[in-house]
Amino acid sequence: PMLTTSTTAPLGRLVQRGPAQHSSLGRSTRSGGPQAHVAVPAAISQETYLPLGHVATADIATGSLGTLLAAVLAASAAFWVWFLTRKPRDTQARCLAFASGAAQPQQHNVMLAASAQIVETELSTTSRCPPGGCPDPGEEREIRPGVFEGCWMWQGHRIRYQRAGEDGPAILLVHGFGANADHFRNNIDELAETGKVWAIDLLGYGYSDKPIPDKINPNTVYNFENWGQQLRDFITEIVQQKTFVITNSVGGVAGMQAAIDGPELVAGVVLMDVSLRMLHETKQSPLARPLVTQFQRLLRTTNAGKYFFDNLATPETLRSVLQQAYSDPDAVTDELIECLLSPGMTPGAVAVFLDFISYSTGPLPEDQLPQLKCPVRIIWGEEDPWELVEWGRDFQKFDCVEDFISLPGVGHCPMDEAPELVNPLLQEFVLKHQERSTELEQRVAADAAVAP
Repeated sequence: PMLTTSTTAPLGRLVQRGPAQHSSLGRSTRSGGPQAHVAVPAAISQETYLPLGHVATADIATGSLGTLLAAVLAASAAFWVWFLTRKPRDTQARCLAFASGAAQPQQHNVMLAASAQIVETELSTTSRCPPGGCPDPGEEREIRPGVFEGCWMWQGHRIRYQRAGEDGPAILLVHGFGANADHFRNNIDELAETGKVWAIDLLGYGYSDKPIPDKINPNTVYNFENWGQQLRDFITEIVQQKTFVITNSVGGVAGMQAAIDGPELVAGVVLMDVSLRMLHETKQSPLARPLVTQFQRLLRTTNAGKYFFDNLATPETLRSVLQQAYSDPDAVTDELIECLLSPGMTPGAVAVFLDFISYSTGPLPEDQLPQLKCPVRIIWGEEDPWELVEWGRDFQKFDCVEDFISLPGVGHCPMDEAPELVNPLLQEFVLKHQERSTELEQRVAADAAVAP
């Protein structure tokens, strides 16, 4: 959650409203669409944000000029590696947020089962479960009253999940970049009062396995198509009923991909500060694209990448990053640092990190939303410095989006920073559409009963 995002970091004013303003929500509802039952409309902030200007495009000549440019790019990339690893960690954190959406190649269709065989000799680099070990596949253990942790085998890989609740509608919680199921620790218990809840570690994150990606051809394992497949298979094999998919950051792109590829499995989607993927290749200028690509390749294929990661993956740097992402610095607790950093220190995490920051192709949320057949609620922290709320409001134009709820004084991870606001919004959305689904099923059954 804390490291995914936009290269166009705001240069204008970032107004810190703080937690005291959590008392009101800004809500926009599609004309003629369903009306929400909670929250009072709040005035939209008049503060403006000035994104970085786009670099002017230029045509790159071939021949000797191209050779010279390649040398310049390589030298520039080397300089940036040196710069990023020598500057204070707060600057590194900002640069890392810049890098996390960057360039990537074109391959997406390698089978995960095949990848498991390819890296069979390197599976010592898969993750370890928390202290006490993982449950055996197919088994669960209670980690706190009413909340269970389990291990599911998927295409040869161990996937960690958490579960709570015994009956009612099914809810699946999907984390963002660098996070895991524990990022929903402030939500799963309360949501279990509404239905059956699962929180999952995506492949490569948390305590799920971390197969080694291909350094030369990245993103053949860690991409939104494969994560969408993971979510669909989890719903089919474990949840076993139509599911509401609730997401944060890049988890939103994975969740929407699951809903597009398996519309019969998904009852609705909630996007919280979905990643806009501002370093997608379609959003880079032609002049910047080869420089970004060269820089990311250098990080993946040399020791510079591990050195870069080691300088960033510390409690101090993570706290600095999260205090940028969260509007309320007091919400960045030692517990949160432990939840996010400990799984990130497991073997294989560096390779996954470097693979994902090279991901600049694949789906964009603005391309996914028109394909969704289920209802969508969008929740957005107004103080998100990476995915600006002004950009998110544009998603209201899509037919599937029934409302857009902005949260004053909240940053990039609303479910963790302001669970007292978010949990009721999630429960309301689920119950509303579960009731409609039940009514529709009853009408269909009644029509079938009277049919000749």
